[in-house]
Amino acid sequence: MTARKDPIAFYFDIFSPFGYLASTQIETVAARHGRTVDWRPVLLGVTVMKIMGMKPLTEYPMKGEYLQRDMERIAQIYGVPFKRHGLKGHNSLNAMRSFAWLKQRDPALAVAFARRMYERLFVRSLDITPVEACVEEARHLGIDGAELAAAIASDEIKQLLVAQVNEAVGQGAFGVPFFIADGEKFFGNDHIPMMELWLEKHAWR
Repeated sequence: MTARKDPIAFYFDIFSPFGYLASTQIETVAARHGRTVDWRPVLLGVTVMKIMGMKPLTEYPMKGEYLQRDMERIAQIYGVPFKRHGLKGHNSLNAMRSFAWLKQRDPALAVAFARRMYERLFVRSLDITPVEACVEEARHLGIDGAELAAAIASDEIKQLLVAQVNEAVGQGAFGVPFFIADGEKFFGNDHIPMMELWLEKHAWR
């Protein structure tokens, strides 16, 4: 009997450049191992800033400059476009509410939306904060903008995202990208090779 191959859980936040970079690779990585990917939302404003009491890592002296360079290097290794957007005061709350709503209806469409929002921020350097930004990108995918805007404002979707973020916290997703594969947890683009080793061998040597 063939062993069941569970999806890889991919915790992401559209706010994160490292999450964007991982999003360009995770489906290919999963396919190499006969897996699918379950995209799951998390908010860095909750995990990093509220629970861990930290600022965004790029705001720390010395470390921030290093991480900015690291983003550029990883993008070049992956062969994907990436730009420093230079925006201040932006957030992903409406985008992540949109994803939560869409995933209920059509998980593949939700992933397509997340990809467009990532590209909006980290390739086109456009703000993702307002509802109008979500509506604009959603319309390119054939999603009704008015329906999406109403969902973003609804208590039901607000509470759905809260529940999903709480689930991520309960799983230990302290940052993004964060992956869970066959019971093992992996954080960061640099741990994708370790995750692949685990998927291949279920051992570390």
